[in-house]
Amino acid sequence: MAQPNPGSQPEPSLDVITIGRSSVDLYGQQIGSRLEDIGSFAKSVGGCPANIAIGTARLGLKSGLITRVGDEQMGRFIIEQSAREGVETKGIKTDKERLTALVLLAVEAEGVSPMIFYRSDCADMALDEGDIDETFIKSSRAVLVSGTHFSRPNTEAAQRKAIRIAKANGRKVIFDIDYRPNLWGLAGHAEGFERYVKSDRVSSKMKETLPDCDLIVGTEEEILIASGADDVLGALKEIRLISPATIVLKRGAMGCIVYDGPISDNLEDGIVGEGFPIEVFNVLGAGDAFMSGLLRGWLKNEPLKTCATWANACGAFAVSRLLCSPEYPTWAELDFFLKQGSQHRALRKDAAINHIHWASTRKGDIPLLMALAIDHRSQLTSICDELGLDYKKIVAFKRLAVEAAARVADGRSGYGMLIDERFGRDAFFDAATKNFAWIGRPVELPGSKPLRFEFSQDIGSQLVEWPLDHCIKCLCFYHPDDPAALKTEQQEKLRTLFEAARKVGRELLIEIISSKNGPLTDDTVSTAMEELYALGIKPDWWKLEPQASTAAWKKIEAVIAKNDPWCRGIVLLGLEAPADELVKGFEATLAAPSVKGFAVGRTIFAEAARGWLSGKLNDEEAISDMARRFRQLTDAWLKTRGLN
Repeated sequence: MAQPNPGSQPEPSLDVITIGRSSVDLYGQQIGSRLEDIGSFAKSVGGCPANIAIGTARLGLKSGLITRVGDEQMGRFIIEQSAREGVETKGIKTDKERLTALVLLAVEAEGVSPMIFYRSDCADMALDEGDIDETFIKSSRAVLVSGTHFSRPNTEAAQRKAIRIAKANGRKVIFDIDYRPNLWGLAGHAEGFERYVKSDRVSSKMKETLPDCDLIVGTEEEILIASGADDVLGALKEIRLISPATIVLKRGAMGCIVYDGPISDNLEDGIVGEGFPIEVFNVLGAGDAFMSGLLRGWLKNEPLKTCATWANACGAFAVSRLLCSPEYPTWAELDFFLKQGSQHRALRKDAAINHIHWASTRKGDIPLLMALAIDHRSQLTSICDELGLDYKKIVAFKRLAVEAAARVADGRSGYGMLIDERFGRDAFFDAATKNFAWIGRPVELPGSKPLRFEFSQDIGSQLVEWPLDHCIKCLCFYHPDDPAALKTEQQEKLRTLFEAARKVGRELLIEIISSKNGPLTDDTVSTAMEELYALGIKPDWWKLEPQASTAAWKKIEAVIAKNDPWCRGIVLLGLEAPADELVKGFEATLAAPSVKGFAVGRTIFAEAARGWLSGKLNDEEAISDMARRFRQLTDAWLKTRGLN
């Protein structure tokens, strides 16, 4: 084997490349049920190496993944979701002959999670040497190989090729033992949760790998299978005879022990990280979260005790939540937990931590948002009533508005739409093809005060049907001087909506209009926002009316900074103001960096709507008129920000 010559190598662009399994995990959403009785499932990326690639990316490492997926929707989901998480996906190959692996799982009781692996001739088990690109391996400081992929000749050959390249180029080799007996043909299809079956064949394959490793990580059962020994202490000593690697022994709720030198006769004689007493909700995927935290420290040369503490903390997050990779902590979340701790043994019930998790894993950044709002209902039905028209005409008009916005956006980032469900379902389908950065939809009953939802007061049941990337918008006519009973009723409605939004994983925009309820002073809107924040309501977006002074905007900015630095920002509403008035309002917002744009409707579409509904304008004329007005506003906004 060629001797490593790290000095001649370019600086690696990645921290770690993981190799092996990738699947789509379907988690039963009914907790405490047998898998036979599960009625609905939540989808996520799964498979040990895929989980670790995502987990390390969330913690700030630059990770890559080598695996295979099918040439179908589930394979594309793995690629797209990995990319969204910041994982380098050039090592993910598409297999046109095989399907992406699936796993069905349930949480039947504490520590009991039956699972079924659908992996017959699956894509990732077809990985071979041809999928291992030398340049890609050399681009990383370390490669991680996993136990399951030593179970077949082709996947074994792929991993051994990666190891050879890594060793020859001075890269680190990490071994996640990842032992699943039924993936070695040692347990039945129903025994996916089985952790240990002794096998000389498996031990032989594992032991061949150990001498090449710099870091070896496994549970007690995995340490036994990797060594072939019958007790844990003997297993550690056997591994040490053939490998100088740092060994990490995972011990579940007891945390871990790190061995970085000779193995003594005392199993406890190692480096122990800080442990975290938490409620065990679901153990599946905890080891991959643990590995992610460990590697965040190990690959950044942190002390081994620190590495172990971070690993334990990430494992604690995982066992306290349902899914695998979507539930792993981000660095911001982990850092907060390590510094502040939690009063909850069940971390999934900690509102502060959950908010950081939600906000730091939201899809993409939206630093600029210019939206055409066509979610109006009562204004358009009034015109139809006046003209004696069927409301179906509104459905057609909203599709024209989408076309107008798309012409202005022209595929560029920073553009969006607000569309209602009552008249806008066809417009939603159109908008989905236009590459808008943001789509919002209202839930309020138009004009309601106190606030009511439009179709049902059971708001959570409605939101489940929405696309994941649709943002909930709720207009509330709210003033700090409202009567106490009215204020309390509206606050409770908004809090119910916020809780439902978080439960189903949808972003929330709260629109506050105060000027119709009382005087609008420099303190009015900021006070209203402070009152809602005090209830624990933290919307992703605010939609606010133009303010009379820069002082008002500075107060609004201060309230957001104090209560939710993770807030995506504010968009301005229009209230059918003339365009020149809105432009003056744009300039005033320079005092508030949180204002990211606008969502304006009637200023843009009012004249076109009346003209088209009355038959005075044809489709193209209506589209052109709305596009012209929308473009004027977008140009004005960009000019105030020095972006055009």
